[in-house]
Amino acid sequence: MGEKYVLGIGAANVDVHGRSRVSVVMRDSNPGHLHTSVGGVTRNVLENLSRLGVSARMVSAVGDDVYGEMVYRESVSAGLDMSGLIVVPGESSSCYISMLDAHGDMLVAMSDMGILRHITPEVVDGLAEGIRSAEAVVCDPCLPVETVARIIERAGDTPVFLDPVSTAYARAVAPVIDGLFLIKPNRMELSVLSGVETDTDEGLVAGCDALLRRGVRRVAVSLGERGCYYADSGGCRVFRALRPLTEMANANGAGDAFMAGLVYGHVRGLPVEETLDRALAAGIVAIRSEMTISPEMSEESLERALREFGC
Repeated sequence: MGEKYVLGIGAANVDVHGRSRVSVVMRDSNPGHLHTSVGGVTRNVLENLSRLGVSARMVSAVGDDVYGEMVYRESVSAGLDMSGLIVVPGESSSCYISMLDAHGDMLVAMSDMGILRHITPEVVDGLAEGIRSAEAVVCDPCLPVETVARIIERAGDTPVFLDPVSTAYARAVAPVIDGLFLIKPNRMELSVLSGVETDTDEGLVAGCDALLRRGVRRVAVSLGERGCYYADSGGCRVFRALRPLTEMANANGAGDAFMAGLVYGHVRGLPVEETLDRALAAGIVAIRSEMTISPEMSEESLERALREFGC
Protein backbone atom coordinates (compact mmCIF):
# COMPACT_ATOMS: atom_id res chain seq x y z
CA MET A 1 0.00 0.00 0.00
CA GLY A 2 1.33 3.46 -0.90
CA GLU A 3 1.99 6.33 1.46
CA LYS A 4 -1.08 8.04 2.90
CA TYR A 5 -1.34 11.72 1.99
CA VAL A 6 -3.63 14.73 1.74
CA LEU A 7 -3.88 16.36 -1.69
CA GLY A 8 -4.36 20.11 -2.05
CA ILE A 9 -5.62 21.66 -5.30
CA GLY A 10 -5.86 25.44 -5.20
CA ALA A 11 -4.20 28.72 -4.37
CA ALA A 12 -0.47 29.06 -3.72
CA ASN A 13 0.78 32.63 -3.75
CA VAL A 14 2.83 35.29 -2.01
CA ASP A 15 1.24 37.24 0.84
CA VAL A 16 2.15 40.83 1.62
CA HIS A 17 0.93 41.95 5.06
CA GLY A 18 1.10 45.47 6.49
CA ARG A 19 0.35 46.11 10.18
CA SER A 20 -0.10 49.67 11.41
CA ARG A 21 1.84 50.83 14.46
CA VAL A 22 -0.94 53.26 15.43
CA SER A 23 -4.66 53.72 14.82
CA VAL A 24 -5.19 53.62 11.08
CA VAL A 25 -6.09 56.80 9.20
CA MET A 26 -7.98 55.80 6.06
CA ARG A 27 -6.92 57.23 2.67
CA ASP A 28 -3.53 58.19 4.12
CA SER A 29 -0.06 56.69 4.51
CA ASN A 30 0.33 54.97 7.89
CA PRO A 31 3.56 53.97 9.65
CA GLY A 32 3.74 50.22 10.11
CA HIS A 33 5.53 46.93 9.62
CA LEU A 34 5.50 45.17 6.24
CA HIS A 35 6.08 41.44 5.83
CA THR A 36 6.20 39.14 2.80
CA SER A 37 5.64 35.39 3.01
CA VAL A 38 4.34 32.45 1.00
CA GLY A 39 0.59 31.90 1.28
CA GLY A 40 -2.53 30.81 -0.54
CA VAL A 41 -5.56 29.24 1.12
CA THR A 42 -4.99 25.63 0.13
CA ARG A 43 -1.21 25.89 0.33
CA ASN A 44 -1.47 27.33 3.85
CA VAL A 45 -3.73 24.48 4.97
CA LEU A 46 -1.26 21.96 3.56
CA GLU A 47 1.77 23.58 5.19
CA ASN A 48 0.00 23.50 8.55
CA LEU A 49 -0.81 19.83 7.95
CA SER A 50 2.81 19.10 7.05
CA ARG A 51 3.94 20.74 10.28
CA LEU A 52 1.40 18.54 12.09
CA GLY A 53 3.02 15.44 10.64
CA VAL A 54 0.63 14.77 7.74
CA SER A 55 2.08 14.02 4.30
CA ALA A 56 0.87 16.78 1.94
CA ARG A 57 0.94 17.08 -1.87
CA MET A 58 0.13 20.35 -3.65
CA VAL A 59 -1.23 21.15 -7.10
CA SER A 60 -1.31 24.83 -8.08
CA ALA A 61 -0.20 27.23 -10.81
CA VAL A 62 2.48 29.95 -10.66
CA GLY A 63 4.25 32.20 -13.13
CA ASP A 64 7.89 31.94 -14.12
CA ASP A 65 8.75 34.86 -11.85
CA VAL A 66 10.34 35.61 -8.50
CA TYR A 67 7.10 34.99 -6.61
CA GLY A 68 6.67 31.60 -8.31
CA GLU A 69 10.21 30.61 -7.36
CA MET A 70 9.53 31.73 -3.78
CA VAL A 71 6.32 29.67 -3.59
CA TYR A 72 8.14 26.55 -4.77
CA ARG A 73 11.24 26.99 -2.63
CA GLU A 74 9.47 27.84 0.63
CA SER A 75 6.80 25.15 0.18
CA VAL A 76 9.37 22.41 -0.41
CA SER A 77 11.33 23.67 2.58
CA ALA A 78 8.15 23.31 4.70
CA GLY A 79 7.81 19.66 3.66
CA LEU A 80 5.21 19.89 0.86
CA ASP A 81 5.43 17.70 -2.23
CA MET A 82 5.32 20.34 -5.00
CA SER A 83 5.90 18.01 -7.95
CA GLY A 84 2.39 18.87 -9.19
CA LEU A 85 3.10 22.60 -9.48
CA ILE A 86 2.21 24.05 -12.90
CA VAL A 87 4.57 26.82 -14.09
CA VAL A 88 2.99 29.12 -16.69
CA PRO A 89 5.60 31.04 -18.75
CA GLY A 90 5.02 34.75 -19.21
CA GLU A 91 2.37 35.12 -16.47
CA SER A 92 2.55 36.64 -13.00
CA SER A 93 2.10 34.47 -9.94
CA SER A 94 -0.90 35.13 -7.71
CA CYS A 95 -0.57 37.58 -4.83
CA TYR A 96 -2.57 38.52 -1.73
CA ILE A 97 -2.20 41.88 0.04
CA SER A 98 -3.75 42.65 3.44
CA MET A 99 -3.71 45.64 5.78
CA LEU A 100 -3.95 45.01 9.54
CA ASP A 101 -4.83 47.46 12.27
CA ALA A 102 -2.66 48.06 15.34
CA HIS A 103 -4.29 45.07 17.08
CA GLY A 104 -3.46 42.64 14.26
CA ASP A 105 -6.99 42.38 12.89
CA MET A 106 -7.60 42.75 9.14
CA LEU A 107 -9.00 46.01 7.79
CA VAL A 108 -8.99 45.21 4.08
CA ALA A 109 -7.37 42.81 1.65
CA MET A 110 -7.03 42.29 -2.09
CA SER A 111 -6.11 39.20 -4.10
CA ASP A 112 -5.09 38.47 -7.69
CA MET A 113 -5.65 34.77 -8.38
CA GLY A 114 -6.09 34.94 -12.15
CA ILE A 115 -3.36 32.41 -12.90
CA LEU A 116 -5.46 29.66 -11.30
CA ARG A 117 -7.60 29.60 -14.45
CA HIS A 118 -4.89 27.26 -15.76
CA ILE A 119 -6.11 24.58 -13.33
CA THR A 120 -8.91 23.43 -15.59
CA PRO A 121 -11.36 20.52 -15.30
CA GLU A 122 -9.12 18.70 -17.79
CA VAL A 123 -6.17 19.12 -15.40
CA VAL A 124 -8.34 17.61 -12.66
CA ASP A 125 -9.18 14.68 -14.94
CA GLY A 126 -5.46 13.99 -15.19
CA LEU A 127 -5.26 13.95 -11.38
CA ALA A 128 -8.14 11.50 -10.95
CA GLU A 129 -6.04 8.59 -9.67
CA GLY A 130 -4.19 10.81 -7.18
CA ILE A 131 -7.48 12.27 -5.95
CA ARG A 132 -9.05 8.86 -5.37
CA SER A 133 -5.92 7.58 -3.59
CA ALA A 134 -5.73 10.53 -1.17
CA GLU A 135 -7.01 10.40 2.41
CA ALA A 136 -8.60 13.79 1.79
CA VAL A 137 -8.61 16.58 -0.79
CA VAL A 138 -8.46 20.27 0.14
CA CYS A 139 -9.52 22.91 -2.40
CA ASP A 140 -10.71 26.50 -2.48
CA PRO A 141 -13.00 28.65 -4.65
CA CYS A 142 -10.13 30.76 -5.98
CA LEU A 143 -10.19 28.01 -8.62
CA PRO A 144 -12.63 28.28 -11.53
CA VAL A 145 -16.02 27.06 -10.33
CA GLU A 146 -16.16 24.35 -12.97
CA THR A 147 -12.82 23.05 -11.65
CA VAL A 148 -14.20 22.83 -8.11
CA ALA A 149 -17.20 20.90 -9.46
CA ARG A 150 -14.92 18.47 -11.29
CA ILE A 151 -12.81 17.89 -8.15
CA ILE A 152 -15.94 16.93 -6.20
CA GLU A 153 -17.09 14.71 -9.08
CA ARG A 154 -13.74 12.94 -9.45
CA ALA A 155 -13.27 12.46 -5.69
CA GLY A 156 -15.85 9.71 -5.35
CA ASP A 157 -15.44 8.39 -1.78
CA THR A 158 -12.45 10.65 -1.07
CA PRO A 159 -13.53 13.43 1.35
CA VAL A 160 -13.29 16.95 -0.12
CA PHE A 161 -12.79 19.93 2.23
CA LEU A 162 -13.44 23.51 1.08
CA ASP A 163 -13.12 26.97 2.65
CA PRO A 164 -15.44 29.50 0.91
CA VAL A 165 -12.82 32.23 1.63
CA SER A 166 -15.15 35.25 1.18
CA THR A 167 -18.76 36.14 0.43
CA ALA A 168 -17.87 36.85 -3.20
CA TYR A 169 -16.25 33.45 -3.67
CA ALA A 170 -19.03 31.77 -1.66
CA ARG A 171 -21.58 33.23 -4.08
CA ALA A 172 -19.61 31.86 -7.03
CA VAL A 173 -19.16 28.36 -5.63
CA ALA A 174 -22.60 27.97 -4.03
CA PRO A 175 -24.18 26.09 -6.98
CA VAL A 176 -21.58 23.28 -6.94
CA ILE A 177 -21.02 22.44 -3.26
CA ASP A 178 -23.38 19.42 -3.15
CA GLY A 179 -21.34 16.37 -2.25
CA LEU A 180 -18.63 18.17 -0.27
CA PHE A 181 -17.45 16.28 2.78
CA LEU A 182 -16.85 19.46 4.81
CA ILE A 183 -17.24 23.19 4.25
CA LYS A 184 -15.89 25.85 6.63
CA PRO A 185 -17.74 29.17 6.24
CA ASN A 186 -18.05 32.11 8.60
CA ARG A 187 -21.52 33.51 9.37
CA MET A 188 -21.67 35.78 6.31
CA GLU A 189 -20.43 33.08 3.94
CA LEU A 190 -22.93 30.61 5.41
CA SER A 191 -25.75 33.06 4.73
CA VAL A 192 -24.68 33.38 1.08
CA LEU A 193 -24.33 29.61 0.65
CA SER A 194 -27.62 28.70 2.34
CA GLY A 195 -29.86 31.67 1.54
CA VAL A 196 -30.66 31.90 5.26
CA GLU A 197 -30.10 34.91 7.55
CA THR A 198 -27.49 33.76 10.08
CA ASP A 199 -27.28 36.71 12.49
CA THR A 200 -28.90 34.63 15.27
CA ASP A 201 -28.05 31.18 16.62
CA GLU A 202 -31.35 29.92 15.22
CA GLY A 203 -30.38 31.22 11.79
CA LEU A 204 -26.93 29.67 12.15
CA VAL A 205 -28.47 26.26 12.83
CA ALA A 206 -30.96 26.67 9.98
CA GLY A 207 -28.23 27.68 7.54
CA CYS A 208 -26.15 24.61 8.35
CA ASP A 209 -29.21 22.37 8.07
CA ALA A 210 -29.88 23.81 4.62
CA LEU A 211 -26.39 22.83 3.45
CA LEU A 212 -26.71 19.35 4.95
CA ARG A 213 -29.97 18.83 3.08
CA ARG A 214 -28.13 19.66 -0.15
CA GLY A 215 -25.65 16.84 0.44
CA VAL A 216 -22.78 18.51 2.32
CA ARG A 217 -21.84 16.04 5.07
CA ARG A 218 -20.20 18.36 7.61
CA VAL A 219 -20.34 22.12 8.24
CA ALA A 220 -17.95 23.89 10.63
CA VAL A 221 -18.76 27.59 11.04
CA SER A 222 -15.95 29.77 12.41
CA LEU A 223 -17.26 32.27 14.98
CA GLY A 224 -14.15 34.20 16.01
CA GLU A 225 -13.75 34.50 19.77
CA ARG A 226 -16.86 32.39 20.26
CA GLY A 227 -15.15 29.39 18.65
CA CYS A 228 -17.23 27.45 16.15
CA TYR A 229 -20.54 25.76 15.45
CA TYR A 230 -20.46 22.26 13.97
CA ALA A 231 -23.22 20.21 12.34
CA ASP A 232 -23.08 16.97 10.38
CA SER A 233 -25.30 14.55 8.50
CA GLY A 234 -25.10 12.09 11.40
CA GLY A 235 -27.12 14.44 13.62
CA CYS A 236 -24.29 15.98 15.67
CA ARG A 237 -24.87 19.66 16.53
CA VAL A 238 -22.43 21.44 18.85
CA PHE A 239 -21.00 24.83 19.74
CA ARG A 240 -17.34 24.50 20.72
CA ALA A 241 -14.86 27.10 22.02
CA LEU A 242 -11.58 27.52 23.84
CA ARG A 243 -10.76 30.54 25.97
CA PRO A 244 -9.97 33.48 23.62
CA LEU A 245 -6.62 35.20 23.32
CA THR A 246 -6.37 38.74 24.66
CA GLU A 247 -3.82 39.85 22.04
CA MET A 248 -3.34 38.77 18.42
CA ALA A 249 -0.09 39.01 16.50
CA ASN A 250 -1.69 38.31 13.10
CA ALA A 251 -5.26 37.10 12.52
CA ASN A 252 -4.69 36.21 8.85
CA GLY A 253 -3.59 32.62 9.37
CA ALA A 254 -6.28 31.55 11.84
CA GLY A 255 -8.84 30.27 9.33
CA ASP A 256 -6.32 28.21 7.36
CA ALA A 257 -4.95 26.70 10.58
CA PHE A 258 -8.49 25.91 11.78
CA MET A 259 -9.21 24.10 8.51
CA ALA A 260 -5.93 22.19 8.82
CA GLY A 261 -7.02 21.09 12.28
CA LEU A 262 -10.31 19.80 10.87
CA VAL A 263 -8.50 17.81 8.17
CA TYR A 264 -5.95 16.59 10.74
CA GLY A 265 -8.70 15.30 13.02
CA HIS A 266 -10.34 13.46 10.13
CA VAL A 267 -7.21 11.70 8.87
CA ARG A 268 -6.23 10.79 12.44
CA GLY A 269 -9.69 9.37 13.10
CA LEU A 270 -10.41 11.63 16.09
CA PRO A 271 -13.91 12.07 17.58
CA VAL A 272 -15.78 15.27 16.68
CA GLU A 273 -15.08 17.11 19.94
CA GLU A 274 -11.36 16.32 19.84
CA THR A 275 -11.17 17.35 16.20
CA LEU A 276 -12.85 20.70 16.91
CA ASP A 277 -10.63 21.36 19.93
CA ARG A 278 -7.49 20.74 17.92
CA ALA A 279 -8.76 22.89 15.08
CA LEU A 280 -9.45 25.73 17.51
CA ALA A 281 -6.05 25.19 19.14
CA ALA A 282 -4.39 25.40 15.70
CA GLY A 283 -6.10 28.76 15.19
CA ILE A 284 -4.68 29.98 18.49
CA VAL A 285 -1.16 28.85 17.57
CA ALA A 286 -1.54 30.70 14.26
CA ILE A 287 -2.69 34.07 15.58
CA ARG A 288 0.07 34.17 18.21
CA SER A 289 2.60 34.33 15.36
CA GLU A 290 3.56 37.28 13.17
CA MET A 291 3.82 34.78 10.32
CA THR A 292 0.76 33.55 8.43
CA ILE A 293 1.98 30.01 9.11
CA SER A 294 3.35 29.73 12.62
CA PRO A 295 6.82 28.12 12.71
CA GLU A 296 5.69 26.69 16.07
CA MET A 297 2.84 24.68 14.51
CA SER A 298 3.14 21.05 15.60
CA GLU A 299 1.21 18.35 17.40
CA GLU A 300 3.00 19.37 20.58
CA SER A 301 2.00 23.03 20.16
CA LEU A 302 -1.66 21.99 19.83
CA GLU A 303 -1.45 20.07 23.09
CA ARG A 304 0.16 23.07 24.82
CA ALA A 305 -2.57 25.39 23.51
CA LEU A 306 -5.26 22.99 24.74
CA ARG A 307 -3.71 22.90 28.22
CA GLU A 308 -3.46 26.70 28.30
CA PHE A 309 -6.80 27.63 26.73
CA GLY A 310 -8.99 24.58 27.31
CA CYS A 311 -12.26 25.23 29.13
